[in-house]
Amino acid sequence: MEFLLDPSIWAGLLTLIFLEIVLGIDNLVFIAILADKLPPKQRDKARIIGLSLALLMRLGLLSLISWMVTLTKPLFSVADFSFSGRDLILLFGGVFLLFKATMELHERLENRQHESDGNRSYASFWAVVIQIVILDAVFSLDAVITAVGMVNDLAVMMTAVIIAMGVMLLASKPLTNFVNAHPTVVVLCLSFLLMIGLSLVAEGFGFHIPKGYLYAAIGFSILIELFNQIARRNFVRHQSHRPMRERTAEAILRLMGGRQGSQQVNSETSEVTSVMPKEAFKDEERYMINGVLTLASRSVRSIMTPRGEISWVDAERPLDEIRIQLLDTPHSLFPVCRGELDEIIGVVRAKELLVALDHGIDVATFASATPPIIVPETLDPINLLGVLRRAKGSFVVVTNEFGVVQGLITPLDVLEAIAGEFPDEDETPDIIADGDGWLVKGGTDLHSLQQLLDTQDLVKAEDDHASLAGLLIAQKGQLPLPGDVIELPPLRFQIIEATDYRVDLVRVTKERNEMDDEEA
Repeated sequence: MEFLLDPSIWAGLLTLIFLEIVLGIDNLVFIAILADKLPPKQRDKARIIGLSLALLMRLGLLSLISWMVTLTKPLFSVADFSFSGRDLILLFGGVFLLFKATMELHERLENRQHESDGNRSYASFWAVVIQIVILDAVFSLDAVITAVGMVNDLAVMMTAVIIAMGVMLLASKPLTNFVNAHPTVVVLCLSFLLMIGLSLVAEGFGFHIPKGYLYAAIGFSILIELFNQIARRNFVRHQSHRPMRERTAEAILRLMGGRQGSQQVNSETSEVTSVMPKEAFKDEERYMINGVLTLASRSVRSIMTPRGEISWVDAERPLDEIRIQLLDTPHSLFPVCRGELDEIIGVVRAKELLVALDHGIDVATFASATPPIIVPETLDPINLLGVLRRAKGSFVVVTNEFGVVQGLITPLDVLEAIAGEFPDEDETPDIIADGDGWLVKGGTDLHSLQQLLDTQDLVKAEDDHASLAGLLIAQKGQLPLPGDVIELPPLRFQIIEATDYRVDLVRVTKERNEMDDEEA
């Protein structure tokens, strides 16, 4: 036991353990990549078998140390190159590493890890184990030769190899999980294997590449990848603060072929999903999906029928005038008020009120049986849907904080916010194509106009206007006059009709860029 008290023995043992772990990392990384091809239940088994075989192979090679020394003697020569047994093993191992690493890179870059039916295609268990055995043989030779060159005591060599393999066995599962969870790390490791394979081939031909150069290159690449992982983690942390609905909507809008970007990057896995061409969705489908995804971000004011366009029944008017109004208006529902719109008594159906008039029932008394449902203009559109369900086919009245009626919302208004306008018989569409532009009513909803013009610059969260007229007044700083032109590149707005208190009609044109010309 006296040799245990020799400091040189301990120094050599610790140094050799460290070197064996360093030399075994590339072996462990490749085992992790191969094990990922197996079903999850078999990966741990393959990893343990692979490392156990590596340990046995290294111990066996150490016991044949006298034979390994003879591997450096030349066996034959070709041209100016002479080859020993060691050279042939290095050549075979280097070619094997180059082939496997190239195939793995090709498979991952071509994204062929899944079958066409979407089910993962797993490799055979023993096929993976055989590859691990061949890999162990290649890497074990390098590790054993390093041990022989450093220490003369066989017991110290075997002790260092056992301890190093034990450490690798403990670290194998977390390292495997980390490597397989980060595709960029896998590609980096495969690149290392390409470099190691090239160095083995070079040594097989007698060109010695100092290991320090390889380790320096690997260390520098790992440092860069560390920075990359830190940047990705910070990006994911920043993205996590954004609402899930907003992130999901943005991703779907990009997949529909929007102009916000040509690629969608998954920050968790660094996978890049190519944007689907616009032809994958019809224009109507894209419009409706966009309407659904942006509904929650809209205001009630942008959905409602504004106060100035509400048809209402004045209970104080003569019955004959009320009857004529009901018959001449295509609406089926009317708010009944007392003298002014803000004094709502109730909501009635036109045909039921006509029957009540024929029976001489008082209009106010009849309307009071169905009081209106009133919501504030600050209500979220998503919560509005639940209120409309309780209205059972009727409408809800929107008021401000002072109780002044701002507008009303029917289920049709919500449908129009999603699918586009459905004009009544007595009204013209809000947006009409006119040559190379559009004629747009001043009260047109900005969300609908933005979707039609395929732009993202009209609606801003900080703005308090919801109509085209509100946007133009805000840009002008005052009420525009007929003939005025307002530029919001790439859009040009020309006021066609306006009064002293509102904008009625605007002609909108869009500048054509080179990309649009090419698509046309």
